[in-house]
Amino acid sequence: MSTYERRINVLEELKKARKPLSASFLAEQFGVSRQIIVGDIALLRAEENEIISTNRGYVLKKDDGHSKKIKVSHGKDQIREELNTIVDYGGRVVDVIVDHPTYGEIKVDLNISNRLDVEKFISEMDQNNIPLSVLTNNEHSHTIEAESDENLDYIVKRLEELGIIR
Repeated sequence: MSTYERRINVLEELKKARKPLSASFLAEQFGVSRQIIVGDIALLRAEENEIISTNRGYVLKKDDGHSKKIKVSHGKDQIREELNTIVDYGGRVVDVIVDHPTYGEIKVDLNISNRLDVEKFISEMDQNNIPLSVLTNNEHSHTIEAESDENLDYIVKRLEELGIIR
């Protein structure tokens, strides 16, 4: 298989993946090193493929047109409730964004789409013990996606009821 064919196949794997794919997994699939896959991803991005890096691997951004940026404020004790509410009502948490007074906008890709993703995120955050929102007195934003605007509206309504969206 040529380098070009491998890149096309990596892109196809990302298109059909239902969860993030790690560089190690892709390397094993194609019989190359992890570093070769990292390079392939960089070149695919240079070709304007929207490949997002997460702490669990790579995902291809799917643009279904149903997304919304929400501003929220809550302490660490409500993170699980916030994320579970979003995924339980058919949403996906694309990112977290804080507007730092010195550094400006800081954005981190999350790509959380189910309760297992939520638990993995909470576990990793508990190990580090510092959510990004502590930089901005718990105020932050998320881009959320769902299958329909109706789902998005319901998620927002439920988060308002919980006092997470103020």
